[in-house]
Amino acid sequence: MLDAFNPDIHDRLEKAVLEVFSKSDFHKASIRDVAKKAGVSFTTIYKHYGSKERLVFAFVDVWLGKLTDRIVDHLQGIEDLKEKLRKVFWLQLDYYERHTGLGRILFMTLPMKTWMADETFQQRKMIDLLVDVLRQGQQEGILNPHVKAGVLLDFIMGFVQRTFFMWILRGQKESLSEQANTLFEMVWRGITNPDIKEKA
Repeated sequence: MLDAFNPDIHDRLEKAVLEVFSKSDFHKASIRDVAKKAGVSFTTIYKHYGSKERLVFAFVDVWLGKLTDRIVDHLQGIEDLKEKLRKVFWLQLDYYERHTGLGRILFMTLPMKTWMADETFQQRKMIDLLVDVLRQGQQEGILNPHVKAGVLLDFIMGFVQRTFFMWILRGQKESLSEQANTLFEMVWRGITNPDIKEKA
């Protein structure tokens, strides 16, 4: 749907959606707010999206797609499993630190039940990539084999989400990306194979 707009309108809409929905309660924000901020008619936006949910989900999909592309690019040439996961963890914290508005929308304002019912929630390219890496780690005996790879991913993603919104709550006093290595070591201990620890 975003391809239907020329680049100028797309950019104005993107900035407006980011500002309106990262700074307002989702249920109070409206397409009219976005239209006013972007200088695009309400009718034009509504015609293409039909609801504020679809409007926001479309842009979230674009922004997460950029994060996915960045992850794919950065993982090229990294063979060591731990270093792959460390890089993924750092990239997420760095991305949300640089794009605080997106982090706020994703982790603090989106109505999760509604988003989960939308196809954009799946983020198949990113999720499939990360699950494959985690399954590889389980097959090699490095990561916890007693839960599904998806549960390991839930653990990592949940850590990222909590870290982000507590960072916001505490006033963004420290850099998220600069804390990434220390935080990752905690995550790593939580996902590694407990049977190996017992034998060590």
